[in-house]
Amino acid sequence: MDKVASPDALTVGSIGVLAYMLGNVLHEAIGHGGACLLVGAKPLVLSSVHFECSLDNRLVMAGGTLVNLLAGASFFALGRLTGRRHPRLKYFFWIAMTVNLFSGTGYFLFSGVGGIGDWAEFIQGLEPQWLWRIGLAVFGAATYMLAACISLLELRPLIGSDKVERYRCAVRLTWIPYFAGGILMCIAGALNPVGMILILISAAASTFGGSSGLLWSPQLLRGALIPCGPPAEPMPIHRSWPLIAATCAIAVAFVAVLGPSVLFGR
Repeated sequence: MDKVASPDALTVGSIGVLAYMLGNVLHEAIGHGGACLLVGAKPLVLSSVHFECSLDNRLVMAGGTLVNLLAGASFFALGRLTGRRHPRLKYFFWIAMTVNLFSGTGYFLFSGVGGIGDWAEFIQGLEPQWLWRIGLAVFGAATYMLAACISLLELRPLIGSDKVERYRCAVRLTWIPYFAGGILMCIAGALNPVGMILILISAAASTFGGSSGLLWSPQLLRGALIPCGPPAEPMPIHRSWPLIAATCAIAVAFVAVLGPSVLFGR
């Protein structure tokens, strides 16, 4: 296990950071921004933690989550099409799928419980509010758990079929991107001029909170809920210095551009 398939931490972290940045851009720019353009409104501000549109519209509010869920489904399909000869690419599709599914489903739960965020704004004016919030929370919890199970089932080719070692490998493949991606998002969010509240609501909540399934879901591998997959050996993820260097450059650009915000005019 250690000689053949122990995933390289730097490479795993780099791939995870790429997935987090992509999920963020998909949510804010493609989701909210695309919906803003679709309804004929004008984008005002884009950052790593928020998007402002000239028109308050339910489609704009829902756009980020909807794109994350669509992206999660797309990465699921791409991961299925990627064979064992491309372990780093397969892992990227897996972590990108997982981050997007957790972000999408977690937002329902977050808004339902906390009463803030995109979906809390979406249900404003719909009565009774308490019932809508309970519905969001229940739907979010159910779909989040479903996303966690799908994620673990798709992780099996990367972790092998040994009941003990697959848990150890899964922890390495989930915890490293969780902390690497979460820290990067908080660094970018700290540069936002709107204030610390956005760091708490968007950066920290959507990463450390929204993708918390990466921390606890490997525990499900110890039971019978997630059966062992057919591959006896996990897919090795070896170190790639070009990938690590490219990720560092992209991360610096991401923080420098989307951290302070991009203003389109008011």
